[in-house]
Order: sequence, then C-alpha cells, then structure tokens
Amino acid sequence: MKESKSFTALLAIALALALLTGAIAVPILCRPFYYAHIGPLGLEEAAGLTEEEIRTAFDEMLDYCQGGEEFSTGVLKWSDSGKSHFTDVRFLFLLDLQVLVCALALTTACLLLMRRGRHQPARPLGRGPAFWAGAGLGAVLLAVAALAALDFDRAFVVFHSIFFPGKDNWRFDPAADQIIEILPQEFFRNCALLILAVLAVGCAGLIAFDLTRKKGRGRIHSRLQKF
Repeated sequence: MKESKSFTALLAIALALALLTGAIAVPILCRPFYYAHIGPLGLEEAAGLTEEEIRTAFDEMLDYCQGGEEFSTGVLKWSDSGKSHFTDVRFLFLLDLQVLVCALALTTACLLLMRRGRHQPARPLGRGPAFWAGAGLGAVLLAVAALAALDFDRAFVVFHSIFFPGKDNWRFDPAADQIIEILPQEFFRNCALLILAVLAVGCAGLIAFDLTRKKGRGRIHSRLQKF
C-alpha cells in the first residue's frame, strides 16, 4: 500500500494535540496537586482560613470551571468581574477537554486504519508520525520554557493577554475577590512546571518510540534477508 505524507501529518497533529491537551488537563483534573500546596505556600495564614475552608472554596470554583452551573467560592467573597473571568476560564477548560477527546478519537481512528491496512504513513527523512509529533511539540516546549524561565511574571501577563484579549478581569482585587488569596502566582508557576514536565516526558516517549520501532523493523528486515 502506498504511503501517504498527508496521513503522516494528520496522525502527527493528532498525537501532538492529544499530548498537549492531556498535559494541560493534568493540573485541571488533579485536585490533590492543589491541596499539596496549601501547607507549603502558607495559604491558611495568608487567607486566615482553615484548610477545609480553602479546599471547599477551591473545589466549588473548580466545579464551575469544569462545567458546573453555579459559581461559588465557599466562604470567600466574589464580584461579578471575578465571576466573569472564571466564566472565561471555564470556556478554555472545557475547550481543552473537548479537543483532548477529539484528538484521542482521531488518533485511535488513524491507528485502526493502519491496522486494517487501509492507510500507511510515510516516513519523511526516515521518521514517522510519532517522531514528528514529539519533535515539533518539543521545539515549541523549549521556546515557551525559555521565555518563562527568563521572566515568569512577564510570561504570566503575556499568557493572559493572549487568551483573554481586551480584558482585565483577571487582575483581581483581593478585597472584592478573595479567591485570589488562595491562588498565589507560585501555584500557577508550579502548574506550568507540571505541564512542561508531562510534555517533556511525552515528547521524549514519542521520539523514543519512533526510533525504537525503526530499529526493530531493521532487525526483522535483516533476518528476513538471511533466509
């Protein structure tokens, strides 16, 4: 069967999107990751709340961002401006999860087509879709990591300017939106580090899979030639 470069590109994009959105979903879905920050970041002392009250406020906020109908932040005060920002965040969270599901479905469909022999990816420069997905996403990862390492505060502002264009409702007033007292910038920095770590491992895994698969094919081909 003829190999297709367009099929290679399609599968590489699907793999990259699945890895990217999956990495972003980790801190969104893993609430214990936030809970582990409460003590080390001194959130109880900073907000004047118990750990249970902090967890409740965070859980209620995240419930809304994950698709809940009612917005609340436990015993903490919130404003209409603050709620509007979390409505924007809610849209991005749900979009990420939807893209993740679609990317996984597309990847699965491509693999099934390969298994049934209907389509086969080409290997530009001797590399398959997994390699190009890992290498392409890895290059973007390195660029983003370098910028964030140079000035995370600036990167934080740029991020919000890109994903919340024309809005400043993400600049919270602690007196009106007390939720910001339990969501310090250090937590978001660690979320970014977690996402980058998952991406780094995933990209390395995709590249290693492609290289290992090629070597395996080479050994099989050499053995067949001996017969």
